[in-house]
Amino acid sequence: MSEAEVYKKENQRVSASEVLQSIAGGMEIKLSGCTISGSLDINRLFVKDENFDTKKVVTRTEDSKTVVTLAQLVSFNRCTFEGDVCFSSPWEKPGELEVVFKRDVVFNSSAFCGQTRFSGSIFRGLAGFDGCTFERVAAFREVYFHSRSMFRTVYFNGYALLGGSIFRKEARFTNSCFGKGGNFSGIVFEEAADFSGVHSQSKSVPIYDSVKFCRSSFGDGESFWRFIKQACQEAGHYHHAGEAFYNERCTHFWRQLRGTDYSSLSSFGKFFRLLKGVRLVPEFVFGRLLFGFGERPTRILLASAFIILACGLFYSNGDLAEVVQRGAPANVEMSFLDGLYLSTTTFTTLGPGDIYPDREHGLTRVVFIFEAISGAFLMALFVVALAKRFSRG
Repeated sequence: MSEAEVYKKENQRVSASEVLQSIAGGMEIKLSGCTISGSLDINRLFVKDENFDTKKVVTRTEDSKTVVTLAQLVSFNRCTFEGDVCFSSPWEKPGELEVVFKRDVVFNSSAFCGQTRFSGSIFRGLAGFDGCTFERVAAFREVYFHSRSMFRTVYFNGYALLGGSIFRKEARFTNSCFGKGGNFSGIVFEEAADFSGVHSQSKSVPIYDSVKFCRSSFGDGESFWRFIKQACQEAGHYHHAGEAFYNERCTHFWRQLRGTDYSSLSSFGKFFRLLKGVRLVPEFVFGRLLFGFGERPTRILLASAFIILACGLFYSNGDLAEVVQRGAPANVEMSFLDGLYLSTTTFTTLGPGDIYPDREHGLTRVVFIFEAISGAFLMALFVVALAKRFSRG
C-alpha cells in the first residue's frame, strides 16, 4: 500500500470528519498520540448533509440491515476521542447497521471521553483495546470476535455492555476494572478467557446469566467466576457469591484434572494426565458431588436420608441381616419400622442399645459400623456447610 493510501498522524489534533473520510476512502488508519475532535460516528457517512465521498465504501444490504466492510488496518495508539465513537447502529435503530473489520483493529492506551459503541460489529482480525479508558457507556453487545480480543488493564468508568457477544479465540480482560458494573449475559467463550485481577468498584452485581464456556471441562472460566464472586461479596449478595464460588471450584477441579493444554497432548500424554488425576477422585466424590464445596447442603440431607432408608430396609430383612431386640425372642422378625428405628439411632450415633446387630452375623455388624461412621461424617459435613453459608460477610 502506497504512502498516499495511509492516513498517518502523530501527536496532532485531527477532526473526526477527516478520519471518517479516510476510512471511507479505504485508507489505512495509523494515528498515534492524536486527539480526535468531534463525533467519530460511521453513520455520518450515510447522512446526505455531511457530504462524504463514499464511492469506495464497501456495503451490501441484508434484509433491512446495511453491512459495511472495512478491509483496511485501523490503528489508534494512545489517542484521545473527545466525542462519541460509534461503529454500530444508532441507539434508536438497533440492528440497522453492521460493521465488519476484516483486518486488525487497535485502540491500545486510548481514552474514550464520550460514548463508545461497537454493538453488532464483527472483528475478523485482532481486537486490541489494551490500556483503554472508557469514561461513559461502552457497548460491545452481540459482537463477533473471530480472532483474539484484548481488553487488558482497561478501565470501564461507565457501564460495560458485553452481553450476547461471541469470543471464538482467547479473550483477555486481565487486571481490568468495571467502575459501574457490566452486563455479561449470553456471552459465549469458545476458547480461553482470562479475567485474572479483574475487579469492580461499584456495589452493583454484574449481570452474568447464561454465560457459556465451551471448554469448561478444561478449566476455562475459573478467573471469571472468581471475579463474579468478589463483586457479589462486595455488593452484599452472598447467595450469588456462593453460586459463583461453586462454579469457580468446579472449573478449578477440571483445570487440575486436565489443564488448558489437554487437547494439544498426545494420546499417551492425555492418558498420563488422567492417570495423575486419580488423586482427585476423593475431592470429586466428597467435595463436589456430596458436599457441593459447601454450597449444596441439601445433597448431604439427601445422602443421609438414602443411607438411613437403605440400612433400615436391610435391618428389617431377615434373609440378609440378623438383629437382636432386647427382651424379645430371638426368632421374632423385625418390622420395617423397627429397622428404620435402628438405622436412625445408628446413623445419629445415639445407640440406645435396645436393638443391636447379632454378634454372630458379621455382615450386619459391618453395615452397622459403616452407617455409624457415615452418620458421624455427614452430620459434621452438614454443620460445616451451614456454618459456611451463614457466616458470609
